[in-house]
Amino acid sequence: MDEKTAILALNDTFYRAFEKKDIGAMSEVWSQGTWCSCIHPGRETLRGWENTRTSWEQIFRNTNYLEIETEIINVEIGEAIAYIILVENVMQIVGKQRYEARSMATNIFRKMAQKWYLVHHHGSPIASKRE
Repeated sequence: MDEKTAILALNDTFYRAFEKKDIGAMSEVWSQGTWCSCIHPGRETLRGWENTRTSWEQIFRNTNYLEIETEIINVEIGEAIAYIILVENVMQIVGKQRYEARSMATNIFRKMAQKWYLVHHHGSPIASKRE
């Protein structure tokens, strides 16, 4: 498998773990380092895997159902760092409420011991178009 295919597959694994609310699968994608970071739309920066994991667990607990579609904008790959810029289309059911949101996201991956890991996720809300 070439590097681009590997990065795209890992990115897809991240979103399937997110969609299925599977913290075990999410843990396999993320670096377990203290220097990884995550910024959920409209939130403060979370530093380290423990804080990041806790945030995902809270999202999973408070969400009844998720569907996520992604639109890849750009993929760049270096020897040890890669990033993907994409649009996230999220449909979420919390309680009896349905929410739909679009976010611009950047996922940064780092290659360690010949394996790629997610080290940073940043999602920013996309303002709706005004007509």
